[in-house]
Amino acid sequence: MGLATFLMGVLPTFQFVGLLAPILLVVLRALQGVAVGGEWGGAALLVVEHAPGGRRGFYGSWPQMGSSAGLLIATGLFTAVSSLPEEQFLAWGWRIPFLLSIVLVAVGLVIRLKIAETLAFQKVKEAGAEARTPIVDAVRNYPKSLFLVMGMRVAENACGYIFTVFVLDYVTQELGLPTSAAYAGVMIAAGVQFVITPVYGAISDRIGRRPVYMFGAGFLILFAFPFFWLANTESPILIRLAIVLAYAVGNGAMFATQPAYFSELFGTNVRYSGVSLGYQLSAVFAGGLAPFIATALLGWAGSYWPVALYVMAAGLISFVSVYLATESFREDLTAELARDPASQTGGAGQTT
Repeated sequence: MGLATFLMGVLPTFQFVGLLAPILLVVLRALQGVAVGGEWGGAALLVVEHAPGGRRGFYGSWPQMGSSAGLLIATGLFTAVSSLPEEQFLAWGWRIPFLLSIVLVAVGLVIRLKIAETLAFQKVKEAGAEARTPIVDAVRNYPKSLFLVMGMRVAENACGYIFTVFVLDYVTQELGLPTSAAYAGVMIAAGVQFVITPVYGAISDRIGRRPVYMFGAGFLILFAFPFFWLANTESPILIRLAIVLAYAVGNGAMFATQPAYFSELFGTNVRYSGVSLGYQLSAVFAGGLAPFIATALLGWAGSYWPVALYVMAAGLISFVSVYLATESFREDLTAELARDPASQTGGAGQTT
């Protein structure tokens, strides 16, 4: 993932290689997407399975802080380089953020090469219960968990792009305001989410994953129209407030809880594949299409109301998915039997 990002910074321009330039960009972007499918799952599971008892929500929230930090740094860097004279920005300034990403590659490799395997996975290895085809086993033994993870992620993923990507275009093109009004809001929201993420994780360790996650989904359902009402005031302060409330408070509650909650829905021998598969399949249909859908709805209606309904629909899908899942924050990840999380009875599920 890091190498694909770095290589974007050294891509030849259209003037030098013609259509090959955008083709190479799309290829590298696809490689980023494929790589992150394994990257997030590995990071989340290593932290969650290493966490002490009763602290998985708090520890699991820390990898999520990387997303907020990345958004904050990326937005800040882009704001900085975009202040260059236009000729310099187009010639070389835009490459700087991509080239600097190589630092993160080095840090990530050092951590991954030195970290020990988790106790949960060691027990699976000692018992000889490793899955030969983990993706197939995850689909066969945990179909309900896969669908629940996909549904639970719809609101967070789709709305996250709406509140950080679509809103930039909405504020500048629809409202005719300078980019600084929206960019500043996204940066502030990323900063707030960075701070509040471990708080949500810790709360989920005390009261459970479901109430925290349902709060986030429910908040977005209720805040969908107020978000646009605040934005349409054309007040930079209220626009930033709307982005912070939607992205950090509502979306943040779901995002912070995902590593622990999703990990607890699968047995150890298929946990990596199950979590990554459900997480990324949802991203394809939810987050990947959200900005396009929102833009199309805005163009079709000439107003924000169908976009607000889209946000509400996404929130409802996640709210119902969480409602259908059982609470899992007291689960023992090293247990030989994994409870079927889609069952409301709380009984024992498939043998891992």
